[in-house]
Amino acid sequence: MMTADIHIFGIRHHGPGSTRRLVDALDTLKPAAVLIEGPADLSDLLAHLADPEMVTPVALLAYDVATPERASFWPFAEYSPEYQAARWALARGVSPRLIDLPASWRLAPATPPEAAPDSAVEPAPVPSEAPIDPVARDPLGALALAAGYEDGESWWRDVIEENPDPEPVFEAVADAMTALRTGVDGKVTQGHDVFEEQREAHMRLEIAAAARDATGPVAVICGAWHVPALREKRSAKSDRDLLKGGARTRIAATWAPWTTPRLAFGTGYGAGVAAPAWCDHLWRTAPAEVVPRWMLRIAMALRAHGHAASTASLIEAQRLARSLAALRERPAPGFEEMRDAAIAVLCEGERLRWEVIARELLIGSAVGVIPENVPLAPLLEDLKRQQKATRLKPEALERELALDLRSEAGLARSALLHRLAILGVPWGRLTDAGRSRGTFRERWVIAWEPEYAVNLVEHLVFGPTIETAASGRLLSKLADAISLPSIADLTRSALTAELPLAASAGVERLSHRVAETSDCSELLGALPPLADVARYGDARGTDSEMMKQLLERIAIGAAIALPYAVRGLDAPAAEQLAALLRGADAAIVLTEPAADVLIRWREALDHVVTDTQAGQRLAGAAARLLYDADVLPPDRAALLFGHRLSPATPVANAADFFEGFFEAGSDRLIFDDGLRSAVNAWMLSLDEETFTEHLPVFRRVFARLDALERRRLLDAATGASSTGAAAGAVFIPNAAEIWSRHMPAIMAILDADPAEDGQ
Repeated sequence: MMTADIHIFGIRHHGPGSTRRLVDALDTLKPAAVLIEGPADLSDLLAHLADPEMVTPVALLAYDVATPERASFWPFAEYSPEYQAARWALARGVSPRLIDLPASWRLAPATPPEAAPDSAVEPAPVPSEAPIDPVARDPLGALALAAGYEDGESWWRDVIEENPDPEPVFEAVADAMTALRTGVDGKVTQGHDVFEEQREAHMRLEIAAAARDATGPVAVICGAWHVPALREKRSAKSDRDLLKGGARTRIAATWAPWTTPRLAFGTGYGAGVAAPAWCDHLWRTAPAEVVPRWMLRIAMALRAHGHAASTASLIEAQRLARSLAALRERPAPGFEEMRDAAIAVLCEGERLRWEVIARELLIGSAVGVIPENVPLAPLLEDLKRQQKATRLKPEALERELALDLRSEAGLARSALLHRLAILGVPWGRLTDAGRSRGTFRERWVIAWEPEYAVNLVEHLVFGPTIETAASGRLLSKLADAISLPSIADLTRSALTAELPLAASAGVERLSHRVAETSDCSELLGALPPLADVARYGDARGTDSEMMKQLLERIAIGAAIALPYAVRGLDAPAAEQLAALLRGADAAIVLTEPAADVLIRWREALDHVVTDTQAGQRLAGAAARLLYDADVLPPDRAALLFGHRLSPATPVANAADFFEGFFEAGSDRLIFDDGLRSAVNAWMLSLDEETFTEHLPVFRRVFARLDALERRRLLDAATGASSTGAAAGAVFIPNAAEIWSRHMPAIMAILDADPAEDGQ
């Protein structure tokens, strides 16, 4: 039974204006009990908010023990009303309580999915028997429309969050929501949302229980949408009936670090705000100083990026922001007015200059900190220890990280990032993975996302530490892997992440698979990942000699299978095999195998070149590899091209050989006169129709040259020096005669009607 001692405060989640007014109201009311919208079974965790080492943003994390991927977050920022209400209660010896549906109910398999655990003042969209009332879906939008605003967010910010008027507005908000939710029968409606009815029934029961036990006023902090329903007189029996049969599941819960970017609704968070850093500024700054201090932050950000921002221009920008607010009939300048003023005055109208600083200024990059004494999930605990040991601080914005694997610190950081990647936590991303992996240096781009905590929780089944879980997951994948390249990739991951158990299992699986398979594509695809490890195994303490022997076995197997694999392939299969061929050759050359292995491999390539049944594209690719290795000297290469591109060869076959040879790069034409002459003679021999038909091939080949290389090739083809006339002119004998022949064709093209060409 509701009593007069219950005071319900309707707030907007993560609203600094709501928070400021709420704290003032709590100071005046001095409640004996503080009830907060949030999962009731997580109330015990609120006590950790009193720890001075807890740094926002943070989030309550709850997950299903049986299926950890079923998880939910409930974020708190410094300016969140729920956070400040809990802190207010804890500072005064009052135990705050959460009163919403338990997380064990929300995370049960039968629970309808939610867009967000706490969805501002509008309920989260969930499946229901009838369509949700548009007003229930967007109550602020309805109020904004009545007030003459285009959207609810702008209206709420003007009236509540950014309004400098300190007067409490909770009764006005309650009246507005009551007007929206009152049906024709005078009862509070739900918009046909059964799940929301269950939430509010649970909160009413919790409020009634607290009122019976409290020795003074009871303060209830909830989303503004819920206020009318929590004030409405309902029997406890009807509320309990609504909750009968609710599914439950066994959960675990803790605190997890959050990030300011993830507080923005631009990231998909339903209860988010437009500009988290701006909201933090509103909370921390006295109303009279909001505009000048924010303008100062803009100036400091511009100066940090090398742009001028004088004091006089700051004053002008501030005046313009206030004028814009007056023109737009806003109570005070918001971040949009100050953005527009800053672009016009401080950025001299150049929006790009503003965009450079906008994300950091409006969104921020802070990451929360969880105290040492807060119990975490085992993998999260270990991650925290590893971050401290490696001195890798989680940050929300991307930053580059260069690692030297010859140092213990660099090796430890690399191993941690690789292990996390195995566990589906891409905290770091290798920026030059094709070149740096397996060498003494690695370059990463790292950025932390809050959902990575859930990714780790999902992998608890593989082990309680980062190392054991990563090893366990790789072992599981190795057991399911069938193809040789996939086994090789997993083995490489195990070695680069310093997981000896998984690495040993991977090497053993590789050995068995090499003995079992004769598939050339499998063998070729396995060589590059193994070469990464074998090349610089000492940097990671791996047995490089063992890996080299395994690689040589695979290379011999590939050499034996290659002559038979290049026959009878269609164009896509030939293109795929050519790519595998180039990758395998690079791996073999870089690892410097025994002489007999290299000889056997190049004999196989030569067989592909000379085999008349081999695909021409593959023959061209093999010839190029021999040419680059100086096994096929320039004079023999010119003869080969003369033969393969002769008039007796079908043009389609010649084009395939041409593309296969130059797919790895056509820069050789600049330096090799014989090769260039053979190609030039072939291309000149093509008639117009055939040349046009194969023009896409030529474009693909020559598009790989940059502008300077194209110019040098043109100079070489015409016999001009690359250091010729300053204007770049090339003088050709009998130019007048040549022009007289070409001019009619050029004029015909220029005079043609574009419509006739379909342009």
